[in-house]
Amino acid sequence: MRLLFAGTPAAALPSLAALREAGHEVVAVATNPDAHRGRGRQLAPSPVAAEAARLGLPLLQPVRAREQWFIDAVTELAPDLAVVVAWGTLVPDSLLAVPAHGWVNLHFSLLPAWRGAAPVQRAIMAGDRTTGVTTFRLVHDLDAGPVYRQEATAIGDDETAGELLARLAAVGARVLVGTVADIASDATPQPQPEGEITLAPKVTPDEARINWTTPATTIHNLVRGVTPDPGAWTSLHGRRLKILRVKPWAHSGLAPGQVLATKTEVLVGTKGVAVRLMEVQPEGKPPMEASAWARGARLNPGDRFE
Repeated sequence: MRLLFAGTPAAALPSLAALREAGHEVVAVATNPDAHRGRGRQLAPSPVAAEAARLGLPLLQPVRAREQWFIDAVTELAPDLAVVVAWGTLVPDSLLAVPAHGWVNLHFSLLPAWRGAAPVQRAIMAGDRTTGVTTFRLVHDLDAGPVYRQEATAIGDDETAGELLARLAAVGARVLVGTVADIASDATPQPQPEGEITLAPKVTPDEARINWTTPATTIHNLVRGVTPDPGAWTSLHGRRLKILRVKPWAHSGLAPGQVLATKTEVLVGTKGVAVRLMEVQPEGKPPMEASAWARGARLNPGDRFE
C-alpha cells in the first residue's frame, strides 16, 4: 500500500522500519517541526524527521495538521492509508477522509484504558500490572475509534516508562504490520471493548515531584512512571535532586521525607515503610548511585526532603 507515515519520537521508528520491510511504499513522512532539544537547546529534528532524511523520504512538518498547505499536500499525495504512531498532533476532520482507507493509529495501551498523550506513564503511575497496544481507526473523538487489533503484555515490577515504551514500540510495529494487511483485505474494525474509559494527559513536572507522605508503593510507581521524562524529583537544602530508581524497603521509624544514610544504603521515610534510593541525579551532575551521592551531600541527622 501507499502510506503516509506520521510520527515524532523514537518510539515510532520501529513501525516505520517494519512497514517498509513489509513492502509498503511510504510516500511521505509527517512529523513535528524541528525543536530546541538537549542541554544546549539547539534546534534539532525529531527522531522520525532525522530517519526520514536518512532514508530520503519526503518530509512534511506542519505545526498543526489543519494547516491548509499540509491538507493540500496530503490530498495531492493521495495515499491509500495514513498511519499514525505518536505524532502528537490532532488530525482534523477535513483530512480523515483523504486517504482511501482512512487513518490508522497505533496506541500504547489497551483502549479504552488510557486515552491520551501519556498512556505508558499513566499506566505505571496507577500501578497497573498489564498494558498493551491497540491499532484503531482515527475518528473525530480522541482515541475513540473502532479497533483492528490489540495485544496485551505484563508490566515488569521495576520497569520504567522508558523501558516499557521501547518494548511496546517493538510489539506495536509487528501488530501494525498485521493491521495494515487487514485493512488491505477490507477488514472492518470493531467498537472498542467494554471497559472503563481512563484518560492519560501529559505528565507535568509538578506531578513528578515526590510527595513523601504517600505510601512507598505509590512513590515507587511514580518514579518508574515518570522516568526518563519528566523525571521524579525532590529537593534538599533548596537544591533539586532527581530520583531515578527506588525500591520499597522493610524499614519503618522514619518520618515522611526523613533521610537515613549508611555506608551501603540511603533510606527515606514515607507513609508506612521506607523506600531505598537506588539511583539519583543531583543538579548539574550525571546519574549516580544513591550511596555515592549521600557521601558527598554532607547530610545532617534528621534531614528531610522537601
